[in-house]
Amino acid sequence: MKKVKGLKLEKGMKVSELVAGMGDVGFGARNVSRASEILKKMKMDKDCKVFFGQAGAMVPAGMKYVLLDILDFTDVFVCTGATLTHDLVEALGFNHFFVDLKKGIFDDEALNKKGVDRIYNVAMPNNVYEKMEDFFEENWDGLKECKTIKEFLWKLGEICPGTAEDCILKKCYEKKIPLFCPALADSGIGLMIWGRKSAGKKIFIDAFEDMKEIIDISWTAKKRGIIYVGGGVPKNFIQQSLQFSKGAQYGIQITTDRAEPGGSSGAPLKEGISWGKMENDAEFVDVNCDATIALPLILAGAE
Repeated sequence: MKKVKGLKLEKGMKVSELVAGMGDVGFGARNVSRASEILKKMKMDKDCKVFFGQAGAMVPAGMKYVLLDILDFTDVFVCTGATLTHDLVEALGFNHFFVDLKKGIFDDEALNKKGVDRIYNVAMPNNVYEKMEDFFEENWDGLKECKTIKEFLWKLGEICPGTAEDCILKKCYEKKIPLFCPALADSGIGLMIWGRKSAGKKIFIDAFEDMKEIIDISWTAKKRGIIYVGGGVPKNFIQQSLQFSKGAQYGIQITTDRAEPGGSSGAPLKEGISWGKMENDAEFVDVNCDATIALPLILAGAE
């Protein structure tokens, strides 16, 4: 057995050194360090296709640039419509803000009167949807011919403001990273599409066609690595593609959910072995932590 060592903080210590030192202590710190080691192996393995699944309000929380850094070595990105909506909101010139606490509680009634939408301790102005309406109305002719969700999102990345250095949609388009969002209708962007359709404008998107592409990428890959931030639809969309291959050889999951309710978000990666989604001898770890804390540490430690 490996001896537990005390974590000693040194002046001028690098984040990577801190994360490495966390590998010598117990509990959640050791899992963060282990995740960093696995990520480093995943990045260095040239035969490995990296599948990144992300759920949760990471963009409003200020994690957009961390996600952009992960996309530098990502082969497939699957996320929620909310992630892309907030990404587009910022590309259109809006910001997210901290919400001040009054007497230890959030005054949601006051926020509603001011036209502010809260996401835990951050918020955005509700009038972003007016700007999005204008954007989609002005650019509809360039979007209406898209036949798949991935094609639609790439086109959205092509025409949206911003650069690949500060916009997820733009980066996925310019770097040609397959971008899948199976539940796009469940988002502000989905509302924009529905609004155009309800006004009589035509568009037909085959929501099932993207499954063919992600399954093909998984099937033809020599090795597969998975990174899950949160869970839900993005995680499961990747997981089901792994059933058609030999499963993943590397895996990192960051979640605050529990396994007992039986949901995908709380299911440990080990459970995937029973489905053939994770190889028996794979290197994987579950990190039970707020992703805004764990993900930057894991990424920095793997540099």
